[in-house]
Amino acid sequence: MAKYLLWRSLSVVPTLVGVSVLVFLVTYFIPGDPAQIMAGAAATPDVVAGLRHQWGLDRPIYVRYALWAANALRGNLGESYFSHLTVLQLVARASTVTVELAVLALLVAVAIAVPAGIVSAVRPGSWFDLTATAVGFGGLSIPGFWLGIMLIYVFSVYLRWLPAGGFTPLASGLVPNLRSMILPAIALGTFASTQFMRYLRASMLEVLGADYTRTARAKGLPELLVLVRHAMRNALIPFVTVLGVQMGYLLGGTVITESVFALPGIGRLVLNAILNRDYQVAAGIILLIATAFVLVNLAVDLVYPVLDPRVRLGRPTLSQ
Repeated sequence: MAKYLLWRSLSVVPTLVGVSVLVFLVTYFIPGDPAQIMAGAAATPDVVAGLRHQWGLDRPIYVRYALWAANALRGNLGESYFSHLTVLQLVARASTVTVELAVLALLVAVAIAVPAGIVSAVRPGSWFDLTATAVGFGGLSIPGFWLGIMLIYVFSVYLRWLPAGGFTPLASGLVPNLRSMILPAIALGTFASTQFMRYLRASMLEVLGADYTRTARAKGLPELLVLVRHAMRNALIPFVTVLGVQMGYLLGGTVITESVFALPGIGRLVLNAILNRDYQVAAGIILLIATAFVLVNLAVDLVYPVLDPRVRLGRPTLSQ
């Protein structure tokens, strides 16, 4: 058990190093000169060159990466070229919106997927199973921005039940806060729910046909007990894997959702940073999102031994 936990924790290090290199290279090769944007269109070449030197933009790429990575290890992800606020300060302002959106979207996805996946697996081939499968494939085909626009049109423009955009802080009241977050959470969580439902249904079908499930039924155990104690726990291994991966995608998917609903979150912040060539902010935020993605998947791996004791003994699981 201890060796498994240590090995999985150490395996994160090379992944994060590779992510940092990739993030830096992507932001480095984005067209545009931040110094020119800061100086303005009428600036002389000497002014632009002075700004490039001031921000270290004239140094070789390997030197810039080494300095950026060293500062990142100390918790310094740089500062904005324009607002002169640090990346961590900007993220601290926007993180409450993004974290709340991601958590609410995950709750929406799980609330839809778990009942639908279980019922579809228990009643394969039924009208509910066929309907859920069709809706699931349809959900995978719908672009997130289009769904967001349709939700705004129906519930904000036509029915006038919910606001079309903007964010109300939790400090202003729970109900106004939830009213401003319901539509974005549904738009972001719908796509993830279709993924969850498909994987949970497939996993449950495999487990329900296993020998130990048939043995439990042969002993006369109630069907609900068979589903909860014997089927669900074993079916959760691949489901938890998808849950961890999708949580990372939810964090990344906030870029589109926050833009559609005008939410002042991390996704909109990184989009504006890229459009304004504010590369320090863009690289820092993308690195934080990627790190969160990796750490969520590490946490999922560490949950495996709790769900399946065979992981502690080094034996393969159903998902391996």
